[in-house]
Amino acid sequence: MAPPRLILLFSGKRKSGKDFVTESIRDRLGCVNCAILRLSGPLKEQFAKENGLDFQRLLDASDYKEIYRTKMIQWGEQKRNADPGFFCKLIVEGVVQPVWVVSDTRRRSDVKWFQDAYGDVAQTVRVVASEETRKHRGWVFTAGVDDVESECGLDQGVKFDWTIINDGDQQSLEDQLNKLLTFIYSRL
Repeated sequence: MAPPRLILLFSGKRKSGKDFVTESIRDRLGCVNCAILRLSGPLKEQFAKENGLDFQRLLDASDYKEIYRTKMIQWGEQKRNADPGFFCKLIVEGVVQPVWVVSDTRRRSDVKWFQDAYGDVAQTVRVVASEETRKHRGWVFTAGVDDVESECGLDQGVKFDWTIINDGDQQSLEDQLNKLLTFIYSRL
């Protein structure tokens, strides 16, 4: 298995549009060149198994996930405290594409693990949207969710290589994505 040529570590607040942006990048690069890796995937799968929950419903943007979000965050923190790279190691197993897009980087320990393991191949990308835009997309502040490390862990102490402003201006977003894609192609 060849090492990745580029790893993009995406972060951003809930309803900032991280999934939309990462899927747009993967769609443009194609599945042969780009894999979207979700740190929450193995977390949600194991959490579902241990708690008799519907794993597929924990993956979507439904209210079902919101019901269990706080407990899932606490469970994930216990796993990370035991091994900060636990979920990072799980998501990279067997990935063969040259570009890895980690769609939900949330903690400094996630960033550190990828940077320690892959050096400057790992780039940080922050997706930003105003609170007003996020509310329009359905975000409502939830204590115990929006004020804990899983949402705020990268608010400070990380210098982002890229910032994508996703406030609903389609042309602006397109221009930003094109700049990032030009960089990605330079690494392929």
